[in-house]
Amino acid sequence: MTTMEHRKLGTQGLKVSEIGLGCMGMSDFYGADASTELESIATIQRALDLGITLLDTGDFYGMGHNEMLIRQAIQGRREQAILSVKFGALRDPNGAFLGFDGRPAFAKTSLAYTLRRLGVDYVDLYYPARVDPNVPIEDTIGAVSDMIREGKVRYAGLSEASANSVRRAHAAHPISALQIEYSLWSRDPEDEVIPTLRELGIGLVAYGALSRGLFGGDFSTAHQFAQRDFRQHFPRFQGENLASNLKVFDKLKQLAAERNVTSPQLALAWVLAQGSDIVPIIGTKRRNYLDENVAATGIRLSKADLDLIQDAIPRGAVAGERYPAATMSTVNR
Repeated sequence: MTTMEHRKLGTQGLKVSEIGLGCMGMSDFYGADASTELESIATIQRALDLGITLLDTGDFYGMGHNEMLIRQAIQGRREQAILSVKFGALRDPNGAFLGFDGRPAFAKTSLAYTLRRLGVDYVDLYYPARVDPNVPIEDTIGAVSDMIREGKVRYAGLSEASANSVRRAHAAHPISALQIEYSLWSRDPEDEVIPTLRELGIGLVAYGALSRGLFGGDFSTAHQFAQRDFRQHFPRFQGENLASNLKVFDKLKQLAAERNVTSPQLALAWVLAQGSDIVPIIGTKRRNYLDENVAATGIRLSKADLDLIQDAIPRGAVAGERYPAATMSTVNR
């Protein structure tokens, strides 16, 4: 069995497993339902057994359901888990998004409910899900800083923030990690964000490392999405874009087969190889996929391997934006 190594996020002392478990899909966005709860709990516990410490959630995933699910899974095992929680997304009773709230009072209220749902006294990493354009980022992070002094939060983070917002927030209070989509097919952070993080000594938590399941190999141009699967609205999964992306994915499958690994394993290994300050999170609610993904930590890619992957899947090979236009306006700000 592969031995799980650890990586530092930031310079404030946060240390986590080299990959984390993203728990979002256990409660929301991919057509999740109550029938998967027991398997989801078992998957979280299996992750802890395998040495994964970073569990990533958001208080708006299933409108609190995800936090309560994690509470069941970590009962009696709190010391093994690094709890990473996003806040600030506003939703109506039907689940529709209404915007983001980065006001200090809302941040503190959100944490109070999060602690109750998780059944813990503190969370390890706490950060706004997006930068609220109506609230100075210094004010939002200032509230997180207050909660750190109170012992209710250990480290401050950001999500989908621009390089400029990262600088401003870090000047207000040291930031340990930025969570952002980063994968073979989402490489925009390489332009400004990653250089800024490295200049400031901030870690990167990479979500979407498997391109939201596209690298899992279960898609075709005739794919039927579940009713509540949000990917049906994403440009990369629609029409000609999907057809084009599946052709590029075939190249990844070929490279993986040549190395006797699966395409998800190769995609994860690529992200891991981009730097020891990067921690990808894998989003799965089933133990068999978890075990497959964890095996990627044992893959060591040489420079020649990375060059071959770059030649086969160059930056810009993906067709379509990663989010619909309205959502794209909320990222990198």
